Amino acid sequence: MSRFLPRRHDVLVCLPPCYEREPERHYPVVYLHDGQNVFDDFPMAPFGVQWGVDTTARALMHAEALAPLILVAIGNGGRERIDEYTPTRDAGHDAGGLADRYGQMLTYELKPFIDRTYRTKRSASDTGLVGSSLGGLLTLHLGLTHPAVFGKLALLSPSVWWDDRWIVRQLVTGVGGRPDLTIWLDVGTNETRMLRGARLLARVLQRRGWRLGEDLEYEEVDGGLHDERSWGLRIGRVLRFLFPG
Repeated sequence: MSRFLPRRHDVLVCLPPCYEREPERHYPVVYLHDGQNVFDDFPMAPFGVQWGVDTTARALMHAEALAPLILVAIGNGGRERIDEYTPTRDAGHDAGGLADRYGQMLTYELKPFIDRTYRTKRSASDTGLVGSSLGGLLTLHLGLTHPAVFGKLALLSPSVWWDDRWIVRQLVTGVGGRPDLTIWLDVGTNETRMLRGARLLARVLQRRGWRLGEDLEYEEVDGGLHDERSWGLRIGRVLRFLFPG
């Protein structure tokens, strides 16, 4: 249990194939939200649909197309998911606003536990966050508020629309320099609402100084839908951009 959140969250860890063979080696870590939906080996998805991140990552590691890394899947809070994944309260949904407390759980409880338990690289440049939909919104918010902890972000079909595009307004009005973050942003062309938000977010990120092809990758997936299957089909490209072999 967390001292920051009232609900228990299941956590699953997937180690790289070489972890036991190379006992002196330390590894980057990628944290994934909505952990019920991401691993083939540990199916927890309520509808039986997973991204297959563990299967895809292992294949890429064997092919040396992806740096060996540790994957940590954090199960969502069920009925509390909307509250925990959003940084503000949206009056239209009468929900939201606990993302900072979720971030405290991740930063001050889960990450220290993972770092104590496994051989991890602990710098921000070796720590990734991956989320889809509201999890993508959460990922960007935590990257902007904790850039010294999470340096590599993947926003798959992010819910930019939340609270009248609050996250975009934060970027536009933000003061100070641009955080040192590497960002993957994508959306499916069949996600009408998400597509508009992702295009706007891509433009704003570039105006703030992120550079396409360098520390920002933006992809519109032809025919992509807002579902686990679509996200799973592109997770390999996501991981290779963030942690190339």
